[in-house]
Amino acid sequence: MASFWFISAPLAGHTDWGGMLKTAQHLHANGHAVRWVSEPPLESLISGAGIPFAPIAASGWAWLAPPPADLRSMNPAESMFLRYRRALDTWLSEDLMPPAFEAILALAAERGAPDLIVTDPFLSAVAFAAEKLSVPMAVTGWVAGQPLDEDRMYAVQSDLSKLSRERIERLKVLFGVRGINFSEGAAPSVQSPHLHISYFNRAWYQADPAPLPQTHFVGGSVDAPTTPVPHWLADIPENAPLALITLGSVFTGDLGFYSWAAQAAARLGMIPIVVLGKNPLAPEKKAELIAALPHGTRLLSWVDYDHVFPRLTVIVHHGGMGTTHRAAVQGIPQVVVPHAADQRGQARRVAQAKVGLNLSAHDVRNGQLLPAIRAVTTDQAVLHNARRLAADLAALGGKVRAADLLIALAQSASA
Repeated sequence: MASFWFISAPLAGHTDWGGMLKTAQHLHANGHAVRWVSEPPLESLISGAGIPFAPIAASGWAWLAPPPADLRSMNPAESMFLRYRRALDTWLSEDLMPPAFEAILALAAERGAPDLIVTDPFLSAVAFAAEKLSVPMAVTGWVAGQPLDEDRMYAVQSDLSKLSRERIERLKVLFGVRGINFSEGAAPSVQSPHLHISYFNRAWYQADPAPLPQTHFVGGSVDAPTTPVPHWLADIPENAPLALITLGSVFTGDLGFYSWAAQAAARLGMIPIVVLGKNPLAPEKKAELIAALPHGTRLLSWVDYDHVFPRLTVIVHHGGMGTTHRAAVQGIPQVVVPHAADQRGQARRVAQAKVGLNLSAHDVRNGQLLPAIRAVTTDQAVLHNARRLAADLAALGGKVRAADLLIALAQSASA
């Protein structure tokens, strides 16, 4: 049997990526030594999932305060630079890398290093620490992509690319490593030379450059719930059409999105389920939102996807990878309004796969949510495509195939 560390940022969404936590559960259930490593706020979620948890004081993930100014008041170039700079700071902060690096090494000194480290794709400290420990690393949820062509970048992207390369070079010197777990080229990112697991299929990335050969597509499927049906859901008639509306756990301040989407769904005869995430919301803001929601809306901080998704008619969301994946494996049509980072790629792929629509914030403000929801829930081609994608993903093996790939890598490394 092999030993595995799964390491993630202390965010519920970063335990998923389409199947990261389920893969850990499958390995654990089959007798492998599995430990989840992250900051303390994640402990209750991971322990509740039956996985042993090892807390570390820092993971290298930055919790950023809101932007200091209204981005809409800035010129486009400044606004774009601020967005890209903030994204870079979340996963490659030079201030946060050293304590996270040392925390991972200290855990290995205390408990012994694992055979394989499996990481969230946005934890740079793990990439440095795995190399220092001489432990192979696998990345879940993210393809290993071809290097970007700097000549085709926007000026602001090129500037940030140079900044990220400079940071990585300084950290390599500081930690005494070569940086083998980072991609080369204009826009470096965490990249395993051994294995990347995507919980989608190759067709999902049909318009992207071909991924590198260490990428394996394992798809995914739906698991039956293992807990009782929540009371709020049990009280809704089985045949009632439900619309899930969420912005995940980070971009939860866009209250207009929730009310507009809920109003659109209600006008189409659906019961809106609005999920705010667990970030604190000022009481006066929550009161304003409640007043703007249609009668019958269920307003929640969190929902169990295993119970809710089988009941859905549509989902209106931000394009987080885990949420997008769950809708795909369930065969649910999607309306995606991306807010940042990889969400734009997921929204684009939803549209390319013809399983939903990709809307901009401008579209939302101009009343396009209602026709979008109507279109994806009534167009027979969209509904057929969503069901076919779900079947294709299920055929690839999901968490079982992912676990097999991780076991093979761990065994080859220890041989």
